[in-house]
Amino acid sequence: MTVDVDNLSPKELDALITKAKQRKQTLAKRSPIADVRKALAAVAKKHGWSLTEVFGGSAPKVAASAAGKAKKAAGKTRTSATKGNKVAAKYRHPDTGQTWSGRGILPKWMTAEIAKGRNREDFAL
Repeated sequence: MTVDVDNLSPKELDALITKAKQRKQTLAKRSPIADVRKALAAVAKKHGWSLTEVFGGSAPKVAASAAGKAKKAAGKTRTSATKGNKVAAKYRHPDTGQTWSGRGILPKWMTAEIAKGRNREDFAL
C-alpha cells in the first residue's frame, strides 16, 4: 500500500499516524510465527494428527536446527521453497496418457502433436 503523504492535510496525517501506531502495537503483541507453528504442531500431535493432515498441503517447517542456521550463515546458497514439490498436470496425451504440468520446456510428445497441427488446448485437462 502506498500513501502519498505530500497531498494529505494535517488532520489526515494525524489520523494516519494514529492508525500506524495502533497497527504497530497490534503486531508487537503477536507471538513469533515459529512459536505459533510449534504450538500448533504440538496440539495436532497430541490428538494424533499432523499439520499436513489438518491444514493440507505441505507442513511448514516448525523450527530450523542450530546446524541448519549455521550453514545458512556460512554462505550456503538458498533454494526455492517450492523446489521439488509436485505440480498438478494440466495437459494429457489422449492416446498414451502422458501428462505435463505446463511448466518448463514442452515435452516431446506435445511438440510432435503441435507440429501435426494440434493446439495445446486440445490436451488441456
